Amino acid sequence: MSGVYAKAEGITLVGGGELTAQTLERALERAPRLVAADGGADRALALGHRPDLVIGDLDSLSDQLRADLGPERLHHIETQDNTDFDKAIAVIHAPFILAVGFSGARLDHTLAAMNTLTRNPERRVIVDTGHDLCVLLPPSLDMPITEGSRVSLFPMAPVGCTSEGLTWSIDGLPFAPTGKIGTSNMASAGRLRLTADAPAMLLLLPVSEIDALISAVLRAPVWPADARGR
Repeated sequence: MSGVYAKAEGITLVGGGELTAQTLERALERAPRLVAADGGADRALALGHRPDLVIGDLDSLSDQLRADLGPERLHHIETQDNTDFDKAIAVIHAPFILAVGFSGARLDHTLAAMNTLTRNPERRVIVDTGHDLCVLLPPSLDMPITEGSRVSLFPMAPVGCTSEGLTWSIDGLPFAPTGKIGTSNMASAGRLRLTADAPAMLLLLPVSEIDALISAVLRAPVWPADARGR
């Protein structure tokens, strides 16, 4: 396979990290097209799902798995300058991507996934860790939320934000990864409104908010591609 893999519906992207059947099924119910990032193909197949496409340097695929999938399901990208998560996002185009299997016991893999979100501000990508949802906060986000739900914010670079519907206001706080962070806040009402002045803030919510978050992300404006690294 070569070129872009484009679909009109959401895409579930599977990585090679920890993944349960429940997490994968939750993603596929909302994003029915299945793509694997390299070793994620093994994870998907072990849970009974054959990916439509496997993207990456493919160094984790056995000869038998390559033969079983067939060349039409493989998209080989040789470069070692970025992760398989980055490679996959560059190839697949969809209204949104639900990424699963990109966290777990390997902390470096989890951190790399958060870096990928920040490096692709123009894409609508939600990471489902099985316990939490993580998304790069768009310029503005407006969503219904369960009162009392945990709302965590973690800056990947200096960034300013405003909020409505949080127990502890974040307006005017100088967020930075080596300074002020915003973990373990709480929704004080049934509506959450957030803005950010740069593509550098990660929003983390419980998985129970997945449908509200997907809808809100689809409605929200996206950052321009040239906003990355500002």
